[in-house]
Amino acid sequence: MEAVARFLKERGITEVESTLPDMTGNARGKFYPTKKFLAEKGGRIPETLLVQTVTGDWASNHDDIVDPTDKDMFLVPDPNTLRVVPWADEPTAQVINDCYTNKGELHPLSSRSVLRRVLALYEKEGLRPVIAPEVEFYLIQPNHDPDYEIKPATGRSGRAENARQSYSIDAVNEFNPVIDTLYAYCDAQGLDVDTLIHESGAAQMEINFLHGDALSLADQVFVFKRTLRETALKHGIYSTFMAKPMQKEPGSSMHIHQSLIDVNTGKNIFANEDGSYSEKFMHYIGGLQKFTGNAISFYAPNVNSYRRFAPEIAAPINMNWGIDNRTAGLRVPEAVAEATRIENRFPGADCNPYLAIAASLACGYLGMKGNIKPSEPTSGSPDDETVEIARTLEEGLRMLEECPELTEIMGSSFVEAYIGVKRKEFETFHEVISSWEREFLLLNV
Repeated sequence: MEAVARFLKERGITEVESTLPDMTGNARGKFYPTKKFLAEKGGRIPETLLVQTVTGDWASNHDDIVDPTDKDMFLVPDPNTLRVVPWADEPTAQVINDCYTNKGELHPLSSRSVLRRVLALYEKEGLRPVIAPEVEFYLIQPNHDPDYEIKPATGRSGRAENARQSYSIDAVNEFNPVIDTLYAYCDAQGLDVDTLIHESGAAQMEINFLHGDALSLADQVFVFKRTLRETALKHGIYSTFMAKPMQKEPGSSMHIHQSLIDVNTGKNIFANEDGSYSEKFMHYIGGLQKFTGNAISFYAPNVNSYRRFAPEIAAPINMNWGIDNRTAGLRVPEAVAEATRIENRFPGADCNPYLAIAASLACGYLGMKGNIKPSEPTSGSPDDETVEIARTLEEGLRMLEECPELTEIMGSSFVEAYIGVKRKEFETFHEVISSWEREFLLLNV
């Protein structure tokens, strides 16, 4: 805690947000006066927070996966995650905790623990994953009544966008005050954000992160989501990471670029000396192709997530891979040898970044360990082909249940808890009768 105490003292911090990511990737935790935070050295919090659904309910198998007496788990602050909170009125810091059991072990139901578990497998192989996320989002008008459809925010001109504005500079400038605040907040927190572009949806944008350590980038995406929400509220609008918030607009994704570095040589193992793709690279892709279907609920963790996966709406629908082919779910950008990487285009912007990154690395790991050969790269448009992936959360969860290899890597107790949480969410959603059903079925069947 010495490094933590020094950070807080040097910046005159009076309050600390002690956080942890829950199953959905949202921040849970406590607010502390600085002295109390340092005295508790992390403190405790109920472990049931890790199995709470997005609706505030509990997993369907709650009593089977956590102690019914609602025991505490122990929090250990990670000094590498200490950041100021630039939108706070008082000098405030935030920190992300690792969760531990009373036996001193990483709590198996913590999504941060799951990513650490997967990274430990790579460490044993002498490999270090390098990650670069690309996060899409919408700026929207305040939505106070969920019965009303979401509308994109309007910028400085006061006029709504009425045409596809991919990569438009002027369309981004419409929201220049929001973007200026966002970059200032990111800079104050040391977030390694890079370029920002306008995507094809109305008031839809994408921000790219510089490549780096997998856990650090997961932490940064976690913090960035909070940051963007606060930024939008400061300017009287909302931001959303829903995978498909509007019927006639494209979905939002979180593409994950990934490569592997040999820790002894410092070289990217995905490329041979002559710049060609290595055998490990091919096996990694083979693993992604074979296990992505089983891992899809980590990339698409909500009932809304599956609205992205439909023909002709610019989201992957099968396991094809291609070289510099953005219609493939697994894209290999053209690059120099040391930058050879794979872009996983399946995850939605609504994913828990820790779990999506962990799942993608787990699939690649299984491919390398099993020497799984991939298909030939596609040169056409996979959008013209059959949908191969799950189309509902319930189907995705069943595919996860049927994969012992992925369950072993992610942790059997965690997978059991994850399925319990997400199945409860699906059943709650399934109870709702939609306006479509009332319009087309009420008097016609």
